[in-house]
Amino acid sequence: MFQTTTSFCESRVSAGSIYGLLHRECFELFPDEMFKDLFRDVGRRSVPPMIVAVVMVLQRLEGCSDREAVDRFAYDLRWKYAAGGLDFDYPGFVHTVLVDMRARLAASEDPDRIFKVTLQAAREAGLVGRKRVLDSTALFDAVATMDTVTLIRSAIRGVLKAADRETEQQIRGVLRRDDDYLQAGKPACDWEDHAAREQLVDALARDARAVLALLDGLKLEEPLEQAGQLLTTVAGQDLETGQDGRFRIARKVAKDRIISTVDPDARHGHKTAARSFDGYKGHVAIDPDSEVIVSTHVTAGNVGDAAAADALLAQDLPAETAETAETAETAETSVVEPLRVYGDSAYGTGELLKTLQAAGVETFCKTQPPRAPGGRFPKTEFRIDLDDGTVTCPADHTVGLRPLKTGQVARFGKLCAGCPLKTACTASRNGRSIHLGHHERQLQAARAQQTDPDWKAGYTSTRPKVERKIGHLMRRKHGGRQARVRGKTKTAADFSLLAAAVNLARLGVLGLDRQPSGWVTAT
Repeated sequence: MFQTTTSFCESRVSAGSIYGLLHRECFELFPDEMFKDLFRDVGRRSVPPMIVAVVMVLQRLEGCSDREAVDRFAYDLRWKYAAGGLDFDYPGFVHTVLVDMRARLAASEDPDRIFKVTLQAAREAGLVGRKRVLDSTALFDAVATMDTVTLIRSAIRGVLKAADRETEQQIRGVLRRDDDYLQAGKPACDWEDHAAREQLVDALARDARAVLALLDGLKLEEPLEQAGQLLTTVAGQDLETGQDGRFRIARKVAKDRIISTVDPDARHGHKTAARSFDGYKGHVAIDPDSEVIVSTHVTAGNVGDAAAADALLAQDLPAETAETAETAETAETSVVEPLRVYGDSAYGTGELLKTLQAAGVETFCKTQPPRAPGGRFPKTEFRIDLDDGTVTCPADHTVGLRPLKTGQVARFGKLCAGCPLKTACTASRNGRSIHLGHHERQLQAARAQQTDPDWKAGYTSTRPKVERKIGHLMRRKHGGRQARVRGKTKTAADFSLLAAAVNLARLGVLGLDRQPSGWVTAT
């Protein structure tokens, strides 16, 4: 009989698979010393950290739950082969070992160390150049979205749970609804009766206000203070007071609305105007030549893609600045290749373009052309002279720009009254107005740059590569598109681990190997 899984799997498992890569290099990638700071208080664990790290990586790649992952390790020979070629009868372990390792990593000073190891190996092998392609994808939250009634009632329950016994009795003394707030879920109500629904909303709102009024005069511990802040937010975001003094659900959606008290970080998000989701956005930056993920970031679902660009490029933009300063200081003649950043129209904002331009970045982020309603003349049909502060319309009428808080405006007013082009320009009685933002100069330059055939060729051949990489990340619903944990911090750590697993799969295809000189690839 075979003594280890190595002799059985060596001829059956591809050397270019993630199992083959981990089998060869798991001790170099995840040595036990890499995790020694996690176990200072309890000493060495019964399960070597290297084995746990391998199982965590394969778990994320294959979309397994914790229990499924330890079962795979016990019965799937490829998993033991990937963990260094263990014996067939190597003992398994309970799923709580994975839970414990994630908790220790999250509480450590370097929670993303597994991802950083894969990125460092790729850098040493020369697989990370000076190009970055940015994009994002929806991550559905791991909780149920709550309606207004459930949100308020759940927030009141959260305050009662966080309070000590004495404070809890005081809070219960001001509650007036016939509800002990012990059971989760919606309260009993005739939901077909409009008056009953309104009465329930008003009663919940008054209980919430009474609780907040009581807490306002108390010195609170941190858990109770956080629960009170959450109740303040959910009670104020969806309610309004009618003329009769009763509280009703407002017919609007509050900005940055909390959608669940179980996961207060999750938000309503829109990937497109027609596609909405609840949860988070996972942002990635990849090297388009090697298709290695260089950085990840997670935000709430309602955060714009451009707002995450600084976090994705944090390791590149400071390096660019430092290298430029060092070159100027030492008068070196070597030329540092400029960083190139690619992104779709979500990244073509004036603020981001200004930031990248100031850092000396070559920008390939698509900027949408302006449009006017009804097919009328867009802003690009007007000659805008930012230096002189004037705007000239298609009928050769020129007016000056006036400052606004949001930028500048040019109002043509009475000049439009007898203009023969008015119907093709505006339907407003007050004439056409042209509004310019604070970053109009950057937007004009970007739109002019996009007309260059070389720019178009570089964008169309490079930017779409990130879509395939997002497909690799999202191919498993459990743990891919669907978040496995709650809260932005845990979701970000899980997304980073998924990126590490996808990177290792890619490095296996490229033939990553450890040599005395460092990491190299076969291609």
